[in-house]
Amino acid sequence: MTQASAFAPGHLTGFFQICDTPEDPLLKGARGAGLSITKGIRTKVTAEPANRPSSNIILNGNVTHDAIVSENVLDKMITLSGKPHRIEIKHEAQIPIGSGFGASGGGALSLALALNKALDLGLSRTESARVAHVAEIECKTGLGTVLAELSGGFGVIAKPGGPGVGETVRFRHADDLAAVCLHIGPISTKKALSNQGLRSRINELGGRYVDELHRDQTVNMFMELSRRFAEHVGLITPRLRAVLERTDAEGIPCTMAMFGETVFSLVEGERVEKLAEIFHTAAPSKEIMVTEIDERGARVL
Repeated sequence: MTQASAFAPGHLTGFFQICDTPEDPLLKGARGAGLSITKGIRTKVTAEPANRPSSNIILNGNVTHDAIVSENVLDKMITLSGKPHRIEIKHEAQIPIGSGFGASGGGALSLALALNKALDLGLSRTESARVAHVAEIECKTGLGTVLAELSGGFGVIAKPGGPGVGETVRFRHADDLAAVCLHIGPISTKKALSNQGLRSRINELGGRYVDELHRDQTVNMFMELSRRFAEHVGLITPRLRAVLERTDAEGIPCTMAMFGETVFSLVEGERVEKLAEIFHTAAPSKEIMVTEIDERGARVL
C-alpha cells in the first residue's frame, strides 16, 4: 500500500478569452487574468495492487459519485500504470465548489500529482498537470484553471494551452495584498461555456483586456477591467448587484468571480477588514473568505 498527498490552490478569475478551437486538448485553453489563493483542494491517495481495479472517491468526508473530473483523471492515470489497483481518493475542499474558486481544476490537479507519486508513474510535475488539464477540457469544467493553479501567484495567462504549452506571467504586488470573497452560490461553468451568446460576449473583451493588463500590471487595473468584463458578459445576479452597489458606495472596487455567484476584491491593509464587514452587512448568512495569494502553485505534500 502506498499513500501520497498533494495540494492545489484555488483560483479567482476576473476576465478571460476562450481559446478552444484547436482539436488537440493540450492546445485548448484560455487567456485570462486572476490569482491563486492559499485556500484550495488537498487530495490524499491510497493505492494498493489488486486483481481487479476499484476506486472510492470521498469529498469532505462523504463518498461521492459525481466527481466526473476526478474519475477522468483516475482513468487516465490507471491506464498509464498498466496495472489494476484499489484506489481511495480523499478530497478536502477548503473552497466552495462550482462557485468561481477553481475547485474542479484544483481537484483534478492535486489528484494527478498525488496519483503520479502513489502509483510511481515517474511523470514530471508538468506531465502530471497535463492529465488534469485534459480532464477539465474533456469534462467542459474549465479551460485555463489548471495552468493558473500550477503556476500560482497573481497575473495573466498570456498564451493559451495546457501546462508546458500555455504561458503565464506573474505580477509583483504588495506583501499584505489579500483576496476578500463573499460566496453566495454556484454557477455552472459547463452551461456557461456552452452558451454561444455568452461565449461571444466573453471574447469581445477578454483578449483585449489581457493585453491591457499585461501593459499595466497593477491591482487597480485588474479590478477595473474585471468589473467592466463582469458588466459586459451579463451574469451579475440581483443578489450580486445588491452587494456591488454597497461596495461601490464605499469606494471599494469589487467584481464577480468567473464563474460563480461570488463577489471578490483584492485589497490591502485596513481595507481587508472593512470589506469583510461590508460583505457581512450585505449578506449576513453567506460565507466570507479572506485569503492571501498563493505564490507556490500546486505541489506534492
